[in-house]
Amino acid sequence: MDIIKLKEKLALIQDYWNPRIVGELNGQHIKLAKIKGEFIWHKHDNEDEFFMVLEGELLLLFRDKKVVLKKNDCYIVPKGVEHKPIAEEEVSIMLFEPISTINTGETENERTVKDLERI
Repeated sequence: MDIIKLKEKLALIQDYWNPRIVGELNGQHIKLAKIKGEFIWHKHDNEDEFFMVLEGELLLLFRDKKVVLKKNDCYIVPKGVEHKPIAEEEVSIMLFEPISTINTGETENERTVKDLERI
């Protein structure tokens, strides 16, 4: 196993809302992504979702609250909880998710990414 240099991996990502796999851990993918703008309301019925902000500020909207994550903040969205990520400016994030997790949850649309690239 090689050292995963997050800064170098993030430099390879030039688009938004298209997570890349940088490793696997106990049936989980470790993903990096750059995001900007609004995502869709979605949920993951069977998987928790771990967000860590590496750069920028991320707003997670929930039906009953909002959570603001800044650099080095983490948040776990419990399975079955509807949420909507929003990034007013570019944000770099790391995600830990079961390998079966689809980025848009049960909703399939133009932002759905099923075949993730490994970087």
